[in-house]
Amino acid sequence: MSNLFHNGKDSSDDLFGSWSYGKENYILFAVGIITIILGYVIMALGETYSFQSLSVAPVFLFIGYLILIPASLIYKKNKQK
Repeated sequence: MSNLFHNGKDSSDDLFGSWSYGKENYILFAVGIITIILGYVIMALGETYSFQSLSVAPVFLFIGYLILIPASLIYKKNKQK
């Protein structure tokens, strides 16, 4: 069971060290969250069948949920040696 959580290297090495996110990931994630919140606000402020509730807000939600959030999780900066 201990091998499941221990990678066999020095104990100071974190098992999930390669999963660390950089500043760019957090900024992109924050932009995604802000875009999603903005989409819901636009949807709530519009009338039931208005253009902004049926067209503009879903575009913001689509961009936030399906583009920005996954991009923030996938993006990895190339290390130049």
